[in-house]
Amino acid sequence: MKASCTLFSRFSPAAKRILRAAEQASRNHNHYYVGVEHVLLALLEEHDPAVDERLRAHGVACDRAQEALRRALGTGDDRLWDGILVTPRVRSVVRLAESAVQPSALVEPVDLFDAIWEEGGSLAREILDAAGAAGNAADSHPVAG
Repeated sequence: MKASCTLFSRFSPAAKRILRAAEQASRNHNHYYVGVEHVLLALLEEHDPAVDERLRAHGVACDRAQEALRRALGTGDDRLWDGILVTPRVRSVVRLAESAVQPSALVEPVDLFDAIWEEGGSLAREILDAAGAAGNAADSHPVAG
């Protein structure tokens, strides 16, 4: 990613894996940027126990959120890019995650999830909200067996 080394210097190895997976998701979708949606997709695919717990607490159906994210991301132009850019919104999410942890602590994947949730203005958050509403609707209408 084309970002300063200091942008992610307070990230744990697990959080750095999420960022690498987000960059790969960006490449897989032929995008030249890493957006919050790529980060959320990486978080959902990693199955970090703390993130999974947050999903359950918010009533979010992980599989629905993943499907919706993949549809929303689509594919970009089929060409190679010199580098991958980090969007301003991802930078904002990173700042939120860093501000939520103690100065001596490292940002963990769950901190990224919480920052996406708190920031609230991204398509990623809209998808989480919709997957939560869909998950809650499915839970409230069980299928008769």
